[in-house]
Amino acid sequence: MELPTSSRLNSRKRRKDGSGPNGATELDGIPPKMSRRSLGLREPAPFSDEVEIDYSKPYIRVTYEEAVRGTPLDRPVRVYADGIFDLFHSGHARALMQAKNLFPNTYLIVGVCSDELTHNFKGFTVMNENERYDAVQHCRYVDEVVRNAPWTLTPEFLAEHRIDFVAHDDIPYSSAGSDDVYKHIKEAGMFAPTQRTEGISTSDIITRIVRDYDVYARRNLQRGYTAKELNVSFINEKKYHLQERVDKVKKRVKDVEEKSKEFVQKVEEKSIDLIQKWEEKSREFIGNFLEMFGPEGALKHMLKEGKGRMLQAISPKQSPSSSPTHDRSPSPTFRWPFSTKTPPSSPANRSRNESAVTYDISEDEED
Repeated sequence: MELPTSSRLNSRKRRKDGSGPNGATELDGIPPKMSRRSLGLREPAPFSDEVEIDYSKPYIRVTYEEAVRGTPLDRPVRVYADGIFDLFHSGHARALMQAKNLFPNTYLIVGVCSDELTHNFKGFTVMNENERYDAVQHCRYVDEVVRNAPWTLTPEFLAEHRIDFVAHDDIPYSSAGSDDVYKHIKEAGMFAPTQRTEGISTSDIITRIVRDYDVYARRNLQRGYTAKELNVSFINEKKYHLQERVDKVKKRVKDVEEKSKEFVQKVEEKSIDLIQKWEEKSREFIGNFLEMFGPEGALKHMLKEGKGRMLQAISPKQSPSSSPTHDRSPSPTFRWPFSTKTPPSSPANRSRNESAVTYDISEDEED
């Protein structure tokens, strides 16, 4: 039977619907002394002695099948879970969460044992009973808290709080001369097992504190606690202060080492970056140099081209041999007046004068 979400809102009053011996008329159940919000998340859970119960009305337990199937909203299944709850941790909260979710409509009552019972049957606690009561009160899954809960559950206690089922892990709990204090609960069919949370327990937490006692003592001394409050001797107090100074020096040295490592690493990274850039620039420079001055570089081609132009400018092209030659006509000779002889000439013009004389003679002969 699937109940709506509102079925988890537990009422302190139970109305009878005439369906069975658990209800017939008006307000048979648990009229509270104080008003509580429906969600139960804004106020701590009340203590059992703050809740009034009308014992004149009969109360009959529901069976496991009825509880699993789902009960009416005004008749929640009353589940009881007890414990020491010292150093309240997530393992405790998970166990109570499982107890709260055993049935669709559950009213969870949590019993917390007093210091006297706990010290007699289990051992010394870190938190006193009032601190443990208060811690359980503020767990969101708890609807009611029983202070000074009994170590062994009696029929009278179960009837007084009208408990239907008792929730606890299924591991036999040997104490108070019994191999299992929940044996009679299991035989009565009232036991509802839950699962332990591995890796977390009050004993584990105390073991961690004892193992690292020096660390916690030094920390609290540093925070202002006195050696008397920590039950630390004078010699141990001085030893812890000395260790604190040594640790500070070690921390400073470690910080310097880390900073130096970071500095060296940054320098190495920058040097590697610079080397890479230098290699790239050097390759680029060498490539440009070879491209300009290499065997087949641009400079060689430029020199060849300039040399060719220079030679062409110095020695111009000759005219072709097939071009016709023009003979110069002889210049006319000049005769001296009143004389048949030619004027004296220089040796360079002598051959030319001779031809002119010959010319003149031939003309006289014709005359």
